[in-house]
Formats: sequence, C-alpha cells, structure tokens
Amino acid sequence: MENYNQTSTDFILLGLLPPSKIGLFFFSLIVLMFLMALFGNLSMVLLIVLDAHLHTPMYIFLSQLSLIDLNYVSTTVPKMAFNYLLGNKSISFIGCGVQSFFFLTLAGAEALLLTCMAYDRYVAICFPLHYPTRMSKRVCVLMIAGSWMMGAINSCAHTAYILHIPYCRSRAINHFFCDVPAMVILACMNTWLYECTVFASTIFFLVLPFMAIVCSYGLVLLSVLSMRSEAGRKKAYWTCSTHLTVVAFFYAPFAYTYLRSRSLRSPTEDMVLAVFYTILTPVLNPVIYSLRNKEVMGALMRVIQRIYCVKM
Repeated sequence: MENYNQTSTDFILLGLLPPSKIGLFFFSLIVLMFLMALFGNLSMVLLIVLDAHLHTPMYIFLSQLSLIDLNYVSTTVPKMAFNYLLGNKSISFIGCGVQSFFFLTLAGAEALLLTCMAYDRYVAICFPLHYPTRMSKRVCVLMIAGSWMMGAINSCAHTAYILHIPYCRSRAINHFFCDVPAMVILACMNTWLYECTVFASTIFFLVLPFMAIVCSYGLVLLSVLSMRSEAGRKKAYWTCSTHLTVVAFFYAPFAYTYLRSRSLRSPTEDMVLAVFYTILTPVLNPVIYSLRNKEVMGALMRVIQRIYCVKM
C-alpha cells in the first residue's frame, strides 16, 4: 500500500476509480457523461440567448441553471480525469481551496435556483393571471443574483475555514475532489463546532429548498386535478414527476452525505453518492427541462433555419 503521509503542503486525491480494466470502463463512462453535460448545457445557454422567444423568466432561470451546470461539472471531472490518466494524484493546497470554493458556490447557487424554478412553475400554473407581476424580469434577476450571492457567501465561509485549520501529517483525501467532509477528517483538532455549521448550511441550502420544491409541485398537481383536459393532466404529471426525479438526484445524495456525522461516514459511499450530484445531475438537467418542450424545439428549429439562411 502506498504511503501518503508527507510533509508537503500538497494534498493527495485518492480518487474514485481503480487502475484496472473495470476502472478504465467507468472512467470512459464518466468522460462520456462529462462531454454530454458540456454539450447539453452549452446548447441550452446558446439557444436561449439566440432566440428572443425564450427570453422569459422560465427560460432565463433555465439558462442560468445550464450555465451553473456547465461550470459545476467542469470543477471536478477534468482534474479527476487528468489524475487518472497521468497517475499523478496530487493537488496543490491553493488548488484544493479554489476547487472547493467553486464547487460550493455553484452547488449552493444551483440548490437555490432550482427552488426559484419550482416557484416559477407554481405561480405560472396556480396563479396564471398574477404571473406577469409576481415573476417579472426584475424579480427573476433578483432571485438569480440572490442565489449566486448566497452560494458565494456560504462557500467563502467554508473554504476559509478548511484552508486555515491545521492538518495532520497525512494529506490523503479519500475522494476524487476536495470535498469539505473528506478534508475535515484530516484535521488535527476538534471540528465538532464546525461540523455543526456544515449541518446548518445543509439544512438551509438542501433540506429546506427540497421541501419547498416538493410542496410547490404538490400544489401544482392539486391544481392540475381540476383540469378538464386529460392530455393536459398527463403532460403536467409527466413534467412534475421528471422534474422531481432529477431534483431528487441532486438534493437527496448531497444532503445524505453532508448531514451524517464523521463516525457514520464511508469514503466509498460518499464518492459514489457524489457522482449523482456532481456528474449525473448536470447531464440530466438539460435533457429533462427540454425534453418534449415544444417551445425549446421550436426555438431550435428557428435557430437552425437562421443559420441555414445565413449560409445560403
């Protein structure tokens, strides 16, 4: 077994995948998912920016979600891929802090933004006459700015702490990126109080937003029951169920990982769960939020026609 006890300030990311054929298979799968996430989210951002018909609060939220996912998946996967291919598992002290900062900022912003999107759908379906006033572009921009700001503030606090605590001789992080729970384990001090702040942050950024989203979609479904059109009801049920599914993939494993105490942690389990909220969710979001969406498909056709006409 390799000895990762060292006096260097660098950290060692032990990684998710073993150097074997099965590890190479899963590495190829993760890289494929990463490319799908990049293509899907970049396509959504460009499509919404280029088509004026999609400059509405719903699609402004969606463009921000795609922008966050685009950066979110790029924060962890490229470093993991280079480490696996080159066999160099080290990451600098500052590099680890930067990775942790961007990961927490983007994760916090996405958690709050998904809540804003659920509220947008709730107002649109349950209060359609009040929608223009409740969800004006000004309100939309304020909600987006608030999501980014809260995510950044939370990230600054946690990153500042993990960069200033004393670490033991071992700097081997049993994870594929610089995740706060995996780093705190290496501290040479009692971190009980800090773990309480992590618990409180998780409640605020993950548990409460998830409950708000479930309540919003629950009220939407109750409103849908009064629809006369069976096709409309089926479409609403399908939309709500798919949205809740992808939301659960993000919030549930994230919250489960961060809410557990140190004694109940399993590094392997934490890494597997992290795949759901760091890689799988950015892949699914552009698919789920655009699948069977006539407005998105219409915008795609208009953009294609515009490009074709320019070439002609």
